[in-house]
Amino acid sequence: MRRKQFLVIGLGRFGTSVSRELYKHGHDVVAIDSDEERVEDADGFTSRAIIADTTHEKTLRSLEPESYDAVIVAIGDHIQESILTTLLLKELGVQKLWVKARNQQHHRVLEKIGADRIIHPELDMGIRIAHSLDSDKVIDYVEISVDHSIVELVATKKIAGKTLAKLNIRKRYKCNVLGIKSGENLTITPMPDDMLTEGDVMIVLGGNRDLKKLEAELL
Repeated sequence: MRRKQFLVIGLGRFGTSVSRELYKHGHDVVAIDSDEERVEDADGFTSRAIIADTTHEKTLRSLEPESYDAVIVAIGDHIQESILTTLLLKELGVQKLWVKARNQQHHRVLEKIGADRIIHPELDMGIRIAHSLDSDKVIDYVEISVDHSIVELVATKKIAGKTLAKLNIRKRYKCNVLGIKSGENLTITPMPDDMLTEGDVMIVLGGNRDLKKLEAELL
């Protein structure tokens, strides 16, 4: 896998978490924050950490943000700084710009000025937790559009010992089984004759209504 370069602006909880994970996966991470203490703390999980105010065009231009694979603006608490930084980054030619939004008003402004993806960490996590709490058969949930999601579903006694061909999930529910996790083993694009055992986890892609129907009828 190619080693990528990321620029993370803002070292609050979200920015720190993103930086740590990207760095852990072997990528180059340059992190920026105006708080000296946060920057010092980031030495252990970044390639370089810089004290800077990204609302100044000259400062941003010197960092050559357009040269990175992606730029993540994680300034969540200071909306004005987030908006100005995002605007400057787009003017400087950043092609892949992900920005954390504090609320819906913030989201709308970011959308208008060209953010490529807008993130609501608390909202997104809340949705995932709510879906997990809604059913004890749902382990995890990822929304990929308004109407479609990927869910991890636990195989119950009801389907234990049956093959995917027997369950016929694609035809009956218009859903696709992307993988099966059995203990520590993960089978990607499982075969029709793969058999499920109780406790296996199916990774399923489908429409939200179809997924609900599958869960209700099959599990």
